Amino acid sequence: MAERILAEMTASITELKANPMSILDYADGEPVAILNRNKPAFYCLPPALYESMMEALDDMSLNEMVRQRQGQKEIPVSLDDL
Repeated sequence: MAERILAEMTASITELKANPMSILDYADGEPVAILNRNKPAFYCLPPALYESMMEALDDMSLNEMVRQRQGQKEIPVSLDDL
């Protein structure tokens, strides 16, 4: 069965074990699909890319919350009451 690989670069687990930093250096900030028997086992991401992905997911979640709350009755609040 064919496997979808969502990265332009791939490396085997054996290559990763031999020299993990060389793979990330060669990828130059892009994700790398780590293959086990020619099937993707996991993806290696540099920290900056992972952080930006997590921020984007958080933004999507907050946007959905805003959409759900649109049209709800507003409740006036005074800062003095807090």
